[in-house]
Order: sequence, then structure tokens, then C-alpha cells
Amino acid sequence: MKDGYSGVGIGATLAPAVVAASADGTAVDLQDFNSATLVINTGAIVGAGLYDVKLQHSDTTTGGDFVDVPASDLLGTLPAALAAASVYKQGYKGSRRYVRAVITKQSGTSIAAGAVVVCGEPYDAPVA
Repeated sequence: MKDGYSGVGIGATLAPAVVAASADGTAVDLQDFNSATLVINTGAIVGAGLYDVKLQHSDTTTGGDFVDVPASDLLGTLPAALAAASVYKQGYKGSRRYVRAVITKQSGTSIAAGAVVVCGEPYDAPVA
């Protein structure tokens, strides 16, 4: 029987909102999981906005400890510019405990966006 529910955890890193400035997402704890995938969902873009997103990781939840994830620890690529009404994903295979998304405003007025981290391959299943 296929069960896509009991073997994953989900953590919000960027709450769905209209984003008018660059923003650091909240940390998602990967403890007790062996894999993680960042999922970004966008809505409308206003004022010819140009926004990009990247994944950062850290061993602590302190904002200044987060650094960009090197390409060797990523699966797939994110676009240089987010498009309206789109969904993107990027896998993480690094060893740090925490990850977060960072959305950066390059130009324009705003973008509706949100991001979650889907944590998979738990050490203990089912995941509550």
C-alpha cells in the first residue's frame, strides 16, 4: 500500500504572504530525517518584480550562522528569477541540522510566495 503521509514531516520556512522586501525564512529542523526538499509556491508578481530564492543551512538556529548551501549539497536548480503562479523544488543532501529559504528582492513591488521544507526518510515512522 502506498503511503505518502506517514513518512514525511513538513516545516514552513516562508509563510505564504505578499513579500515586498527580501526575507529570511524560519529555520526548519531536519533532526530525525535523512532527506529534505524545499518547495516554493508563487502567486502574483506586482510592479515587474524580480525575486529569487535560495536555500541556506546551519548547525544552529542563530540567523548569522546560516550560509548558502553549496551546489554539491543541492539536487536540482532554482531559477534565477521566480515566475508568477509557479511551483519549484530543490533537494538538500547536506549534513547540517537546520535549513531555511531566503527570498531576495531584486526589483519591483511585490510577489506572493511561500515555502515549505518536506522532510523525508525519517529514522522513526510513522511521523506524527
